[in-house]
Amino acid sequence: MRIVVGAAAAATLALTTLVLAPQSAGAAQSGGAYRWTSVNVGTTQGFRALDAVDGETAWVGGDGGGVFRTTDGGRTWDEVSPPGSDGLLFRDVEARSASEAVVLSIGEGEASRIYKTVDGGATWTETFRSAEPKAFYNCVDFWPGGERGIAMSDPVDGEWRILTTSDGGDTWTIADTRGLEAPGEVGYSASGTCLVTSGGRDAWLAGGGSAAKVHATHDGGRTWTSADSRLATGEAAGVFGLGFRNPRQGIAVGGDFGLENDGVDRAAYSTDGGRTWTNSASDLGGFREAVAWVGGSTAIAVGPNGSDISHDNGRSWTPFGATQTRFHTVDCADGTCWAAGAGGRVGVLTR
Repeated sequence: MRIVVGAAAAATLALTTLVLAPQSAGAAQSGGAYRWTSVNVGTTQGFRALDAVDGETAWVGGDGGGVFRTTDGGRTWDEVSPPGSDGLLFRDVEARSASEAVVLSIGEGEASRIYKTVDGGATWTETFRSAEPKAFYNCVDFWPGGERGIAMSDPVDGEWRILTTSDGGDTWTIADTRGLEAPGEVGYSASGTCLVTSGGRDAWLAGGGSAAKVHATHDGGRTWTSADSRLATGEAAGVFGLGFRNPRQGIAVGGDFGLENDGVDRAAYSTDGGRTWTNSASDLGGFREAVAWVGGSTAIAVGPNGSDISHDNGRSWTPFGATQTRFHTVDCADGTCWAAGAGGRVGVLTR
């Protein structure tokens, strides 16, 4: 969506310096002594695209067309950007390994593109470019195994636009979107988590605008159902990030982009695969753009004014870390969590 993902907003946030200050005793206790440790990527590009492969390997994509990869836990990073990508806004990356990854750039019409590499970014193939002027792709994800995948655009002519692939992202097909009517709804290209998958055939997408719904499929995208997320709605409000740790247990976070310090009713959880949602019992520290599962019942939400942690599947939350740790996106793999944000900012979760 244009309101949320403009380069001007990212440039403004880039002026904020990341400070990983020691936690107070109370904050350390409430947040379980978690904190973010910064790593140097060597760029000032803003990051909203992130995928954690494991504790050593992660990929990030920037708002200047850059793609960066580490294979040593963040100690060093290689720029592995697709040729000619300067100026593209990469807002989602999905990686199977240190070698294979898919990145999505956003924008109206032909600005929405998908690239794939199988050799760690040494070479790239453009596998999709939107031919629809009204389309604006936001997020992409894959089911386990990496062959079947799905991508979403803002609604076109009142229906969410969906792409699917069955060959690892080599080719993409526009899917039948009957059942995904969305008058007045928009998607948010805030963190690469507006569309997520789990299990073998389940996926969820969300946005905001006229409604803050979570749309779910349990058959690989053939049919969809919709449910109220219980989060705020508005021109720049709704669901910005989703996370499902299995086909039933999910969390939605968001709020209003223009009210970053308002954390009231900014999180909800589902225990039935997204069919119903319940607001969390405690508020978040502010507007949040992404959520990820650390492991078990623990999840982390991040946003432009800080981070929150839940140890009970999203039912309650407590802030942790310095409030200056401004991240837009978060992802966890094998017990290691990475976060990324404006100004080339990347952090690794430690405790």
